[in-house]
Amino acid sequence: MKITVNDQPMEIISPLVVQQLLEHLERMQPGTALAINQTIIPRSEWNTYQVNDGDSILLFQAIAGG
Repeated sequence: MKITVNDQPMEIISPLVVQQLLEHLERMQPGTALAINQTIIPRSEWNTYQVNDGDSILLFQAIAGG
C-alpha cells in the first residue's frame, strides 16, 4: 500500500489504523496532530481510523510559545 507522509512517499505492508502508523513512525509524542487528505483526524479516532492506499498524511507538532 502506498501513502504519502509529509510529502514523502512511503510504502506500508499491511492496512493500519492511524495509531499503528504513528507508532511505526515513532511519532506518538504529546501534541502530535494529524490530517489525512486535508481532514484533521481527532485523537479519539486514531484507534479506529483506517489508513487507505493513496492517502496523503500530514503530521505536525503543536508548539507552545508566546
